[in-house]
Amino acid sequence: MDWLSEFAPYLEFDAPIGRMTSYRVGGPADRLFRPETEEQLAAMTARARSDGVEVRVLGGGSNVLVRDEGVGGVVVRLDGPAFGDARIEGSRVTVGVGAKLMVLCRRLSERGLSGLEGLAGIPGSVGGAIRMNAGGREGSFGDVVREIRVLCADGSIETWSRDQVGFGYRCSAIGDRIALSAVLELEQKDPAGVSDCFRANLAAKNASQPTNQRTAGCVFKNPEGASAGALIDKAGLKGVRCGQASVSRLHANFIVTHPGARASDVLDLIDRIRGSVHKTLGVELGLEIEIW
Repeated sequence: MDWLSEFAPYLEFDAPIGRMTSYRVGGPADRLFRPETEEQLAAMTARARSDGVEVRVLGGGSNVLVRDEGVGGVVVRLDGPAFGDARIEGSRVTVGVGAKLMVLCRRLSERGLSGLEGLAGIPGSVGGAIRMNAGGREGSFGDVVREIRVLCADGSIETWSRDQVGFGYRCSAIGDRIALSAVLELEQKDPAGVSDCFRANLAAKNASQPTNQRTAGCVFKNPEGASAGALIDKAGLKGVRCGQASVSRLHANFIVTHPGARASDVLDLIDRIRGSVHKTLGVELGLEIEIW
């Protein structure tokens, strides 16, 4: 792959991406690519994919578990200035995928732009929020998306309407494409009221979830008509530990990693949880986090 030399200034080899995730565990990436422009990103991904090299995008790392052996191919991180800008024009916001979701939600709520205050406390990037349609009881990110720009496998850039994105429960139809930016439609309201709502939602999340510990958010999707956390709790698994990973005593759908943890500890605990919930309650739990 001699073409990699073209992108040498933006490449890191054997990069410790596990430490870039919120679990802080897992192995390295063969190659980590941090482009400065969309053009560089498009050129590299087109060349890599034409050579059959897998390309993954690591956003804020808040919904990813990297295996201890690491990952091959190229991992892309869009954390440069060109990918994190947010432009506010009335009630419409154009934001890059590298922007931090919490910072954006707080900023918009302070301006009285309503629609994302229910996502207070959700970590990660806008790109991750698009891909997995991040959200909770108060709504999801896709609710306010008007359109997004995506980079296709051949290096072309397309604009997709909200319907094309195919937002569902913690999913979208982006597939192997890379989201670049999104246009959001919000509602102008009283800034004090929207900001108060944001702070109330954040306080409620901090009180009910282990937000000050090393977690990747909810590990499992909620089965239809049920709560994954309640099922795990009912199976008697709060506080259960595998190595240096444990089920949170505050919210059973969170796995916490402790100093010295390995990704294998988290994987073992995931298997134990799924097996126990299925055996005792007859319910199969599907993963919400991604395992690389």
